[in-house]
Amino acid sequence: MELKGKKVLVFGAGLSGIGSCRLLQQKGADILLYDGNAQKDQDAVKKELGGEKNLSIVFGTFPEKEMEGLDLVIISPGVPTDLPIICRMRQMGIPIWGEIELAYVCGRGDVLGITGTNGKTTTTSLLGEIMKNASESVFVVGNIGAPYTAAAADTRGDSVIVAELSSFQLESIHTFRPKVSAVLNISPDHLNRHHTMEAYIQAKEAVAKNQTKEDICVLNYEDEVTRKMAEKMNASVLYFSSRHKLEQGIYLDEGNIIWKPQRDREGILLCRTEELQILGVHNYENVMAAAAMAAAYGVDMEIIRSTVKAFRGVEHRIEYVAEKNGVAYYNDSKGTNPDAAIKGIQAMNRPTILIGGGYDKKSDFHEWINSFDGKVRYLVLIGATKEQIQKEAAECGFTDCIQRDTFTEAMDTCVELAHPGDAVLLSPACASWGMFPNYEARGEEFKKYVLGL
Repeated sequence: MELKGKKVLVFGAGLSGIGSCRLLQQKGADILLYDGNAQKDQDAVKKELGGEKNLSIVFGTFPEKEMEGLDLVIISPGVPTDLPIICRMRQMGIPIWGEIELAYVCGRGDVLGITGTNGKTTTTSLLGEIMKNASESVFVVGNIGAPYTAAAADTRGDSVIVAELSSFQLESIHTFRPKVSAVLNISPDHLNRHHTMEAYIQAKEAVAKNQTKEDICVLNYEDEVTRKMAEKMNASVLYFSSRHKLEQGIYLDEGNIIWKPQRDREGILLCRTEELQILGVHNYENVMAAAAMAAAYGVDMEIIRSTVKAFRGVEHRIEYVAEKNGVAYYNDSKGTNPDAAIKGIQAMNRPTILIGGGYDKKSDFHEWINSFDGKVRYLVLIGATKEQIQKEAAECGFTDCIQRDTFTEAMDTCVELAHPGDAVLLSPACASWGMFPNYEARGEEFKKYVLGL
């Protein structure tokens, strides 16, 4: 679509909305920026976007008359695609794009796109490092923090775009086609937004919907849902496995990560897990996924090998903070759903005081609580889900729960309860919204408190 002179509504004035506006300004579009939050500062947004040229801003109630003459709507990931106003625009025949679609249409280069419930940020960060060691022009974008729209104008024909893609972002793609994609795993998450597991799975598998046999999709062989996705994919499928020796793909075998590019060829040792600086089977799976994507794209194995060995992981994911008075403190604020938080518990090798709870995403916590396996001495609960979690914990036979009203009160309680030799783990199994703007802010608050002890 030629965007110059087109009337484009950008729905949502967060990071991705601002990125979309900037890109549309460069393309000469006539922009209406809308956000439902009437308290947002219009002057600050105008200043951020360099004035009012080709830009109108409305915050608060949506002016329905503005739907007349709209050529395109760009929705931010936080805007549900089934909002009544969005449904009406769709019925009027107005194209509804997400910011990923806009960036893809305006950008150049090859996209390597990663989705899944857990492990996206680690895999994206590692693949980004591999590609930076292999290519001149690399952009790491998407749900990892830097909007794809902010980078699209700087991409060129030989660029590689490594993109972390959430289900929210993938709901609104149309032509977006990664050269290599990956679906790492699927477990229940964001059901307050998607309503059903079927809809959530459909959003995730959309990452490969426009791929052809010339493209690659990397899938987790150990995940029943992702393995099933292969049956209806047009892309060529490559598996990674933590439990099975594969005829083709990448797999873990007695502490060795083996890359087997073809069925009739010998496997190549990528590395031993003891050579890695990140721990746990879930992280070995992330390494395999990133390595498989890079190898499928044609990166030299020596570059992949040296990069995975040097990789130190990502902030807020089972991140060691400090030891204070004999107690080790770990920040796993990125454990925003039960399945991710299970990985945090499994990584602990000490008696643990665990901080859980937060925003209600309609999750079920039984499996998480059952994973405590005798490691958790106390579960300190905060946020909107604290009562639900305590109820489900009792149903699982775990009764050492303490509810606190604020994050600081929870931290004070952990310090009081912890003995030398224990661990305090922030791995909430819930999103941070309601108490914090995002999981990063929650993790920073945890680290600030610990380092101040």
